[in-house]
Amino acid sequence: MSDVYDFDTYILAHYEKHPPLLHFAGESRAEWYTWQQQLRARLLDLMEPFPDHVPLDAHVVEEREQFGVHYEKVVYTSAEDVQVPAWLLIPENAAQPAPGIICLHGHGVHGKDNVAHVDYGEEERARTIQRANYDYGLQLAKRGFVTLCPDARGFGERSEEFRRYGNRDGCNVNGIKTFLFGMNLMALNTWDDMRGLDYLASRPEVDAERLGCIGLSFGGTRSTYLAAVDERVKAAAVVCYLTTFKQYALTQGNFCGSQFVPGVLKYAEVSDLCGLIAPRPLLIESGIQDGGFPIAAAREAYAHLASIYAAADVSESLWRDEFDGGHQFSGAKAFDFFTTYL
Repeated sequence: MSDVYDFDTYILAHYEKHPPLLHFAGESRAEWYTWQQQLRARLLDLMEPFPDHVPLDAHVVEEREQFGVHYEKVVYTSAEDVQVPAWLLIPENAAQPAPGIICLHGHGVHGKDNVAHVDYGEEERARTIQRANYDYGLQLAKRGFVTLCPDARGFGERSEEFRRYGNRDGCNVNGIKTFLFGMNLMALNTWDDMRGLDYLASRPEVDAERLGCIGLSFGGTRSTYLAAVDERVKAAAVVCYLTTFKQYALTQGNFCGSQFVPGVLKYAEVSDLCGLIAPRPLLIESGIQDGGFPIAAAREAYAHLASIYAAADVSESLWRDEFDGGHQFSGAKAFDFFTTYL
């Protein structure tokens, strides 16, 4: 037997020898229910402590009209010393109160602005919106939904001083900083997104019983964790994120300090986390040409996710849009999905 020194061999062998302890393998609704209660409790244990609850103290700092939509730039407080800037998009002719959808951006540096389609005249931003079909916040608003597009920590207007470490990834450096305090960046962003739901529900234009979420890439990660732990989300769309931890994290290294909860793979795969959304409706979008989230792993994860929805006896609530494209928002089924369930 030859000596083996490399870390990849070690970590992949560890993965094979230690499957997630709460990876769903049941068939009945009773097994699904017991499993879900156990995994959600364990996930919350890993994510907590969340920040203390404080008043939103929301205020509007800018208003504009474009694309037949009323835009408000709002700022609300998610935690002590933490303010979140966001675009709120209100359709001009929508029946009110309307369903509300929080629209979560990915790793694009412009954050909320791409999702809300703000300042389209800027060349770089215009290319991003066109390439990734990234302005789903606007697209949903034009179809009658009130949408909220917030900046995550380290993106858009919240990026100042987040990326000051030369060539090092700010998500990684700042993620490690949170670990020092027993916190984690994914949980802090999830908390901010939960407070975004609080803000949406507080608006008179929004029906607080009809809230949804959607996100692309890192936004898909955020949508997964938000809907997994906050049952106010009545319908969720996860775009170009469903995969396996083995593929995107252990093999490709295609993740960062903003995008995982420490210890999660001890208990669950990505498909299990999405399974926490059941029995609520879930749409999965996967691009066949997506190099960052290869379709083979997405199909493997979807098959397992489908078994969870089948055990919960709600297979009809799991929608799939496997489209011939890359790492982008498809939208081929998203609008019908949210119209059906919200």
